[in-house]
Amino acid sequence: MTNRTADAAAEQAQAAEHSAAELQAQAAQDSQAARDDLLLEQQLCFALTVASRGVVGAYKPVLDKLGLTHPQYLVMLCLWEASPRSVRDISEALAQEPATISPLLRRLETAGFITRQRMEGNERTLDVRLTPRGAALREQAIQVPGIMMARLGLTREQVGQLHASMMELIAATRPGSEDVPRR
Repeated sequence: MTNRTADAAAEQAQAAEHSAAELQAQAAQDSQAARDDLLLEQQLCFALTVASRGVVGAYKPVLDKLGLTHPQYLVMLCLWEASPRSVRDISEALAQEPATISPLLRRLETAGFITRQRMEGNERTLDVRLTPRGAALREQAIQVPGIMMARLGLTREQVGQLHASMMELIAATRPGSEDVPRR
């Protein structure tokens, strides 16, 4: 064997050893990453649960001043966008079952913010309308988003980015979403 051939063979052997070492290092990293995937602090579901609880809790003192709970606030937001609305329409907008919405509507009606009555021409549909008191509450509620951004230390842009990310997650969890390509 010539020196050149021996040198080339040695270089190939060294490259193969280096490549094998890289593969082993990558496998070890992948194995560690897989173990880390099961750490509580790495769980998306955990972070979302804690963040949701914390954000809703931060709303409580602000909404207490309006006489609303967070779920009632969401219903009122729907009605401030459009009134009247059917119970089904409200439940779809809030991604909740009508049976979940009905107790909220009863409490809002008792508080004098809304009325519920059967739709004329369709007795099966319940129309939900703002009362003058419920419509007037919107003027006080206009301050809520700004107060919440300040409480949470977020800019309007950051809130927009978080909202967009959450909407992507919501879309990804809807039935049939597994067929939609992700970015």
